[in-house]
Amino acid sequence: MELNPKLDGTAKSPRVLTIANQKGGVGKTTTAINLGTALAAVGERVLICDLDPQGNASTGLGLSRNAATLSTYHVLMGDAEFTDVILPSGIPNLDCAPSTMDLLGAELELSQIERKTHRLHDALGRLAAAGQHYDYVLLDCPPSLNLLTVNSLAAADAILVPLQCEFFALEGLSQLLKTVEKVRQNLNPRLSIQGVVLTMFDKRNSLSDQVAADVRGFLGEKVYQTVIPRNVRVSEAPSHGKPVLLYDHACPGSQAYIKLASEIIRRERELRAA
Repeated sequence: MELNPKLDGTAKSPRVLTIANQKGGVGKTTTAINLGTALAAVGERVLICDLDPQGNASTGLGLSRNAATLSTYHVLMGDAEFTDVILPSGIPNLDCAPSTMDLLGAELELSQIERKTHRLHDALGRLAAAGQHYDYVLLDCPPSLNLLTVNSLAAADAILVPLQCEFFALEGLSQLLKTVEKVRQNLNPRLSIQGVVLTMFDKRNSLSDQVAADVRGFLGEKVYQTVIPRNVRVSEAPSHGKPVLLYDHACPGSQAYIKLASEIIRRERELRAA
């Protein structure tokens, strides 16, 4: 891939966002793919790093699991660098570091090597030092608190939490916030909460409104104003190997992710200006 060094020979560090929730089926991968696409569409250079053995972020971008001989597993194990692994997604400004099934064994192998919680942090540092420039790195995590997720939290500047509008949402969120605080205290003091995005929102269902009100009452401005609606086109898009923004740009799900990207960029600019 073409490298983009700065004129002074140094590389700008990307903003690293972990997209995580200990609960599965809340829209983590869907958010990673479509947020990445929306950010890329406005000119931001984006890398999606697939840390889930299921590899849905990779296949959701049209990358064949069989095509990836090297993956994030090899980066974490020290057998490859990100520059060896990153593949173009076919979408301008958007690349992907794919997952393979090798990640299934990463938990045990990571537990036996040095800096087991900071392997990803170190590898992303080497990527920047090599002159490969990204504005955002989005880390798509597995739905559990294992060493892969801990590595992503240790490497991140902030966490973005997709939260499904369902009955037990707040209970799961409070558990995740405790985990974030432990990581901040022990591994990564700079880790912050970028925001919480409400997903699978059904305006016909009063429960969605109640959950949204409860979460906003609990976290206030940390909850994005944008909500991601329950939308069949969002669910269909991965089977075609496309983000929903390319599959059906006009559908409500696509429009919501475009608004979410704008809201995130605005927050990031306010943070830099502060």
